[in-house]
Amino acid sequence: MEFCPKCGTVMFPKGDCFECKCGYQKKITKKSLSDYEVTEKISSRENVIVTGDDIKTLPTTKAVCPKCQNKEAFWWMRQTRGADEAETRFFKCTKCPHTWREYD
Repeated sequence: MEFCPKCGTVMFPKGDCFECKCGYQKKITKKSLSDYEVTEKISSRENVIVTGDDIKTLPTTKAVCPKCQNKEAFWWMRQTRGADEAETRFFKCTKCPHTWREYD
């Protein structure tokens, strides 16, 4: 995989270069062609799905956004402190881009 050095997004081949959604382009060289040579074919039953940031795949819950008062948010949990302490729950509003956390 090629990643954009400007924004970190996965770049896909388009014509004779790798192209990023931010506009960055990188020429495809003979070395990069050999680096990405396909060694295993995927059958039509085995699909590979690539999703962008615009597809909302996180679970949602009822939570009031402190910024816009929307009553629904995406959520995820992450271990931010020691292993002997509880995980931190993060929320992201489904309406505005505000993200906040909840400590137990």
